[in-house]
Amino acid sequence: HVQLVESGGGSVQAGNSLQLSCVASRFRASGWCMSWFRQAPGKEREEVANLDAGGSPKYADSEQGRFFVSYGDTENTMTLRMFRLGPEDSATYFCAARARVVRSGTKTCDTDQYWGQGTQVTVS
Repeated sequence: HVQLVESGGGSVQAGNSLQLSCVASRFRASGWCMSWFRQAPGKEREEVANLDAGGSPKYADSEQGRFFVSYGDTENTMTLRMFRLGPEDSATYFCAARARVVRSGTKTCDTDQYWGQGTQVTVS
């Protein structure tokens, strides 16, 4: 079955950078819609970046210009580079994947989403 494993989280000081990685098992991440979400205590899970059905990166407004998502060096990985981190970025970061499908001749992302266990990012 589909497995996603995140890594790269940790504790950093404000203003610093961090890179997260997501490794996919049993499928090629580069052939799927991939996303990064985060969830802080007491808050809802929010999407911060994704690689859409065409493989193009998309970002939440607050992360535009600070976060950069890409497929990794190997076909089963995805990375999230985060710059100028602040305390508001502290959260558990989750990798998520949806299969690419074609509906009515249009490439889109399936509705079923798979999740990793998350990696903790703490910024102080």
